[in-house]
Amino acid sequence: MASHITEVTWRRLIEGLATTAWYGVLDEVEFLGRLYDLSTLPTTDSRSKQFPTAREDIIQHCIANLDWPDDWIFYDERFGLAENDDALLRFLAEMLHPAVRTNLAEVERLHDFLNQTLVHDGYEIVQIDAISGAPVFAGRRIGAGVPGSMKNLIFAADGPKPEIVFSDALNNDVRVVKNEQFCLVYDRPLAAHGLTWADLTNWWAEREGLTGAPPREISLNLYRRLDRSLGDNDAERRVLRAYADRYVRVGDGIPALLPQVYLHYDPYTRAHHAPGSSPLPRQRMDFLLLLPQRIRIVIECDGRQHYADEAGRADSQRYAEIVAEDRELRLRGYEVYRFGGAELTDSPATSRRLASFFDRLAERYST
Repeated sequence: MASHITEVTWRRLIEGLATTAWYGVLDEVEFLGRLYDLSTLPTTDSRSKQFPTAREDIIQHCIANLDWPDDWIFYDERFGLAENDDALLRFLAEMLHPAVRTNLAEVERLHDFLNQTLVHDGYEIVQIDAISGAPVFAGRRIGAGVPGSMKNLIFAADGPKPEIVFSDALNNDVRVVKNEQFCLVYDRPLAAHGLTWADLTNWWAEREGLTGAPPREISLNLYRRLDRSLGDNDAERRVLRAYADRYVRVGDGIPALLPQVYLHYDPYTRAHHAPGSSPLPRQRMDFLLLLPQRIRIVIECDGRQHYADEAGRADSQRYAEIVAEDRELRLRGYEVYRFGGAELTDSPATSRRLASFFDRLAERYST
């Protein structure tokens, strides 16, 4: 990560933390051991034979003798906090971890201070998970992710379009009043870590009365239901199949790939609209991933209908609508990835392409 944190912000952080034990309820060695392998880092002590690694070095000067200043960590080149934004953000977020700091009021105070200080350089510390009701944090660039909280997750319709009404317009609460049996409605709060396949299968097991069934049986049952929502779209089916292979290979802790997710809802069909007007574009996303830090990834599979008219002729207006909607989504914080139909043919190359894409996607958004 390139360095964006200025010396001014750096000084403010050190001064603001002057009366705070950065290692919390742990000692310096225990805290730093959560972030670094201290036994592989060199000592700074001239008596290298007696104190051969950073671990012994820190024990000698911070625990045995207390002869280093409290803020030594910020200047120690072995840990890179002065030169590397990523290292500093991980360090600051770890200061707030429930295993490090148990007083929630203190965590809230420190969290506010860190964000008020980092905001000037375009960073923030955000919650990404929770342990026993206590928040877990990570750093990120401001502007990443989608602001606000998820209210309605309606997806995988395998029949007629659901009819939706507001049950409470003030709170943006909606209710499916017709064709609910053909769609899935995830009715649990979205966790800070996003929505994993494990989360989704747990919800599905409860919904379908499968609690206690073997995990593989539940997973396959849910997969078949999601697959059914794709109809005769073999290109999208290959995407879902490739990601299902990833569940088997990596585990169910990875984000769930949700097909056919409603983004906009227009209660009318095209026939109800006046000539020259059209319903809301892209009412459904082909696929959606909900990641930590409010990151939402949209995956679209472009068949001919995305760029050609019914006669198969190039249609610049259709393409322009797609491009405009992509811009709108990105400005709202969504990440959009498109596959052309020719990339999703039934071939070994397609399987390799999708596997590589999902591997690189996971690497990019790892926290």
